[in-house]
Amino acid sequence: MIGLIFGETNFPNEILRKIKKRKLNYLIIDLTKRKKFKKDKYFYSVSIGQFGKIIKILKENRCKKILFAGKVIKPNFSRLKLDLKGIYYIPRIIKSSKLGDAAILREIIKILKQERISTISSLTYNPELTLKKGTYSKIRPNKEDDLDIKKAISTLSKLDKYTFSQGTIVRNNKVVAIEGKGGTERMLKRSRSKIQRHKGVLVKFPKKKQDLRIDLPTVGLKTLVQCRAAGLKGIVLKSKQNVFLERNKCINFANKNKMFITAK
Repeated sequence: MIGLIFGETNFPNEILRKIKKRKLNYLIIDLTKRKKFKKDKYFYSVSIGQFGKIIKILKENRCKKILFAGKVIKPNFSRLKLDLKGIYYIPRIIKSSKLGDAAILREIIKILKQERISTISSLTYNPELTLKKGTYSKIRPNKEDDLDIKKAISTLSKLDKYTFSQGTIVRNNKVVAIEGKGGTERMLKRSRSKIQRHKGVLVKFPKKKQDLRIDLPTVGLKTLVQCRAAGLKGIVLKSKQNVFLERNKCINFANKNKMFITAK
């Protein structure tokens, strides 16, 4: 039995589809805001503050391994439903939340490890959802693009390990934006240019010392559309350290709009 702790984004849907196809035993602890998985037979609705309930569900179902997928949005801690273990653990969660949404997941992993429940990679059942080294579009980065890519990678590598940033945008060898708490979408909206079209790159790499079992940089068709709206020419991901959704749609979109998709 595998315990699936699901948050927002479409990544959990891909995992669930594969697990059902393989006819594996599973249960879902749904941490999404609107309880996206409530129609599933093995669905459990739980507050992030109900650690006692979460641990009880996992142990009663003999789940010794869990898989996290999707974004867990920082909750309103004053409105959280808490059980006894939640009251005990919530100070740790509140403290970790100051470091970003991914830090909340890391703290939950630590708590579950104390209960002898281990965490596996979010790509365990879907290795096909990550890009290996190479260019996947017809358009390849030129020398000018390579300079932007190099600048972006260098910028991300110099950021503090506690930063929220998985992404940065570079255009004409100048850093246009670095991802903040608002995420990639907000960064792309801030980076739109009416003058510079089809120039610049979005680079999304894991953060320093990031737990690669969770919160990998995720890209899908929506990201490509937003990059085009921002006037960017391409996207670069870290080889084997990414989640790439809707692959065929993304590649077709990139080819149609003369954009590149590359994994370094």
